[in-house]
Parts: sequence; C-alpha cells; structure tokens
Amino acid sequence: MSDKKASNQMWGGRFASGPAAIMEAINASIGFDRKLYAQDIRGSIAHSEMLAKTGIISTADQQKIADGLNTILKEIEAGKFEFSTRLEDIHMNVEARLAELIGPAAGRLHTARSRNDQVAVDFRLWVKDEFHRVAEALKGLMAAFVDRAEQHAATIMPGFTHLQTAQPVTFGHHCLAYVEMFARDLSRVRNAIDRMDESPLGAAALAGTGFPIDRHMTAKALGFREPTRNSLDSVSDRDYALEFLSVASIAATHLSRLAEEIVIWSTPQFGFVRLSDSYSTGSSIMPQKKNPDAAELVRAKTGRVNGH
Repeated sequence: MSDKKASNQMWGGRFASGPAAIMEAINASIGFDRKLYAQDIRGSIAHSEMLAKTGIISTADQQKIADGLNTILKEIEAGKFEFSTRLEDIHMNVEARLAELIGPAAGRLHTARSRNDQVAVDFRLWVKDEFHRVAEALKGLMAAFVDRAEQHAATIMPGFTHLQTAQPVTFGHHCLAYVEMFARDLSRVRNAIDRMDESPLGAAALAGTGFPIDRHMTAKALGFREPTRNSLDSVSDRDYALEFLSVASIAATHLSRLAEEIVIWSTPQFGFVRLSDSYSTGSSIMPQKKNPDAAELVRAKTGRVNGH
C-alpha cells in the first residue's frame, strides 16, 4: 500500500493512505469509459439544474457548474483535456477538472447522487444514443435498397439454392428481401429503445435519497420517457446493453449475408454486380485482379460483433 494520502478519490475520506500503484492501474477505467464523457456531462448538467430548481443548491452555484462542465466538454472535444489514470474514471476526471475551474461549488454537484445512479444514467444514455445511430444507418441502408429495387423491378436473374440455379426472380425482388431483414432489425432497435427509455438518475446507491429531488425533471431533461420505478433494479441491471448486443448481432448476420453475396456476385463467373474502384483493391503481381475487399471486410468484421 502506498503511503500517499488518498486525497483524489471520492471514497478516500476514511483512508490513511492511497492505493498502491498496481491497484491504481487495475482500478482505472478511464482508458475505455472516457467514451462516456458527453453523456456524463449531460447527466451532470441535468442533475445540477434539478438541484437548483428544488432549492438544494443555489442558482449561482448551478450556473458555475453548468459553465464549467460546458468548458470541459469543449476541452475534450478539442483534444485539450488531459485524462489521468490516477483519477480512475471519466467521472473523477471531469469532477477534478471542474473543481480546478470553479472551486468549492464543484463539490455540490454530487449532492443527492451516487456513483451508482450516475454510471447507470451515463451508460443508458450512451446505449440509447448508439441505438439511434444504428436506426439512422438502417433507414439509410433500406432506402438505398428500395431505390435499387425500383430501378430493377423487371430485371430478371436466377434465384439460387445451394448455389445452383433454381427459379427465376427479379433483382428488385432480391433487393427487397434485404429491406425486409433490415426492417426487422430496425423494429428490434425501436422496441429496445422503448424498453430502456427510463432514467435511473435519483436511485442513488440503491435505495434513493432523502433529498427532495425531482426525478421526473431530470428524466425529461435527458430525453427519457419517465424515471425508472425501482431504485435497486435501476442501478444493478444492464440488460439493455445485452439487448443492444443481441440486436447488433442479428443485424451483423444480415450484413454478413449481404457481403457474401456481393463477393460471389462480383466474380467473373457470376458477373451480376460490378464494384466501384473506390471500394476495391488490386494485386501486386496479378494486374487483372479487382478484389472486393470492402465486402470481404464487412463480412469479416461482422464476426467481431458476435464475439469472434
């Protein structure tokens, strides 16, 4: 154990010395949870606004907190923020910098809040934001397939089973098969968003807080439909993240299927599609080659989504 006094951690008050260097290294999560910086700042601003509205902190302190957090947001986005593993995670990194910027008022931000509900709301916001990104990508992909289907509504091509010619279909009909797959993916995304659209902020460590907070206010400010109903469930479960992985895995399987067909169809033996030079590569020894690397990489990377 290090002899250095534990003065940087929120939990260090009762400790006579700080953590050993190896403990700091394995306990630090800033290497990956820094991705939550925007959600952490959004959650803190909403929390501070609620604290001021309910009279728990002063309006003057809230304004200092909000101004300081917005300054930190700009620093991070400009690449000027110095992250420290000594401060463990994104929350302490932000709060330590906030204290440097605005002084004692920074200490009032965490009133009526625990790390547990703070982490829960940050992660829930991040997953929800990613769900919306996936939804927009799926809608764009579906629109592209609908456009191509309309262009080739009467283009006859062979349908295959076991890679053997089976029955005639149109290329438009084949494109619309993918529209159906991605439409189901989009439906799963929307259903998942609906299930997770509740704010855990205010659940505190696990049993709420005695402060007169307004959870409906913070839920609305953060874009949630409503606050969660059970404080223990709010901070102890991450099933929405598992659901995100499930939805992503199914969508990735559809993308893998599409990529495989593009690889096969772009071969001289099939010749159904011709890839743009912008999405192909050549060979260092065989000048006639045009490799469908873009499709092959999509096919390969979908395996990572499934954990391979």
